[in-house]
Amino acid sequence: MSDLALNPVAVSRPPSVMRWIVLVAVSAAVIVFLLRGTLPALTAYPNDLVIPFKDWLAGLMTWIKVNFSWFTRSLTAIIDVPLRFAFNLLAKGFKFGTGDAAWTLPRLSWVGVTLVMAWLGYLYGGLRLALLCGLGFLCLALFKLWDNSMLTLALIIICVPFCVVTGLLFGIWGYHSPRVNQLLISPSLDLMQTIPTFAYLIPMLLLFGSSPVSALLATGLFATPPMVRATILGLNKVAPEIKDFADMAGCTRRQKLWRVLVPAAKPSLMIGVNQVIMLALNMVIISSMIGAGGLGYDVLLALRALKIGQAMEAGLAIVIIAIVLDRLSQAIAHKRPDAKQAETFIARNFNLLIAIALLGVTTLLGFVLPAFNKLPDGLTLTSAPYWKAGVDWLTLNYFDQIEAGRVFLLLYFLNPLRAVFEALPWFGVLLVLTALAFRLGGAGLAIVVGALTAVTAATGLWVPAMQTLYLCGASALVACMIGIPVGLWASRSDRVNAVVTPIIDTLQTIPSFCFIIPVVMLFRVGDVTAMIATVAFAVVPAVRYTAHGLRQVPQHLIEAGQVSGCTRWQLFRHVQLPVALPEIMLGINQTILLALSMIIICAMVGTRDLGQEVFKALAKADSGRGLVAGLVIAFIGITADRLITAWVNAMRARRGTA
Repeated sequence: MSDLALNPVAVSRPPSVMRWIVLVAVSAAVIVFLLRGTLPALTAYPNDLVIPFKDWLAGLMTWIKVNFSWFTRSLTAIIDVPLRFAFNLLAKGFKFGTGDAAWTLPRLSWVGVTLVMAWLGYLYGGLRLALLCGLGFLCLALFKLWDNSMLTLALIIICVPFCVVTGLLFGIWGYHSPRVNQLLISPSLDLMQTIPTFAYLIPMLLLFGSSPVSALLATGLFATPPMVRATILGLNKVAPEIKDFADMAGCTRRQKLWRVLVPAAKPSLMIGVNQVIMLALNMVIISSMIGAGGLGYDVLLALRALKIGQAMEAGLAIVIIAIVLDRLSQAIAHKRPDAKQAETFIARNFNLLIAIALLGVTTLLGFVLPAFNKLPDGLTLTSAPYWKAGVDWLTLNYFDQIEAGRVFLLLYFLNPLRAVFEALPWFGVLLVLTALAFRLGGAGLAIVVGALTAVTAATGLWVPAMQTLYLCGASALVACMIGIPVGLWASRSDRVNAVVTPIIDTLQTIPSFCFIIPVVMLFRVGDVTAMIATVAFAVVPAVRYTAHGLRQVPQHLIEAGQVSGCTRWQLFRHVQLPVALPEIMLGINQTILLALSMIIICAMVGTRDLGQEVFKALAKADSGRGLVAGLVIAFIGITADRLITAWVNAMRARRGTA
């Protein structure tokens, strides 16, 4: 998220006055809560004052559908061409002719694709990455998941270049026009990254129907923002002397951009590409609900039929693809270009020619050896019975303990917390958040936070919003209680850090959808399942930012504390923690946002909140209802992000590190 600049008026006010403003707001909120029977209009938002946003949005979407169907159909036809080609190339094969004269050109051989992935891993990461890529794709074939895995991969292959090019162009625009970036691009990105994934599906379903094209467009919208941010950040980070050198060399503006700035910003751009791949893969799984097919559809069908083994197999296939693409894209980002350029065409494109040859030869061998086209069933494996047997064994032997833990969490933690949040008066929350925003960021932030909170109440979704906030807050709290101590431990021990880092890297590459599967096996559906899955998904930033913040404390400050006679605890409390606190707070911020995004996906396991509103709207194709619920979720995320960011900026300003 973009940092919100501090308001100088807020900084110049006496701290005691600012504290009194917050204290008065909290006192007023408590009075409203205590007198909720006397002041019902300030507790529950009056129904006759609810603004019909959902009707307006539904009317707008219907108008667009009626008047621009020619555009949506044309766009669908254009996008369908490369998408169908990718599907046929990787998964289905090409069919020519009709009737008896029809013949089929087979898809690329699974052997060739696996060898090419291993070859790419070797080129960019050596033998270890080659084994990871090759064995990962070999597992997809061995476990009879190749066809749907290739459908998922085909969507990624078509979607990622679209996201990268679009993000690069918008990022360049934002770099050249800082005012446009501040007023238009950055707020739009904030909104796009906080709107839940399900909310993207609803307008796509209405405008383009249930089809792979709808899934592709929804995935593209969701996955593009990181590329825009990475482009703006990367171009701004280019050293001034490099820019000056380009000017002195007489480069035009276009030459300076494409021949100097973009190559110099390649590391940041490749990080953006990596994030696009991960988000696209995450969204493709969810997009299976509107026709994407592939592995996500396998997971959905298995979960609906309670086939735990099949769901785990498909989920692990998604994880394998995610890990392989993540590691490979990171290796490409860190690979330095060869200083010596080859002269001949064959020398320049030697590796590409090898890949084409591998694909061509293995595909042709499929005509002679059918096993090269499709692995025989006798050579395939399945782990589904073992997953089911494992779950049955755990349920049989540890059901009482698991059920006791679930009931304890529900009765003594989640239910009381839910009751408190559902009883919060909308007017009291509005007062407290606005006063807190005024103290942290001045009048500008107070207006933004107050407006977002007021609109949330005016939609008539205040109680579902509080239910979402309760589950998100509980999950983020538990994630921080686990992640911050682990990050602290990793910052103090290189051995622990060496163990923790690959674990959190792996957790970060697992699509959010996949966290639900193992938890549902043991804890069934409900709020406990949602909280555990959300904690597993959102704990990574708490660990990573805490470890990074504590490891980045300047050595001279630590030495000064040691010279002053500080004990290890005093050194941590008075030196390391205050300096690292802004980084830790940013980790908490990211944990909250990840928890919020995961809570919405957990609507599939029976939670009662805004996610359920979006889920029901998707099932009924009710665009107005789904979009309003999605926007309210976005407002919650933006409010949390803005308040924590302003708090971090205030801490850095006090320490002179802003």
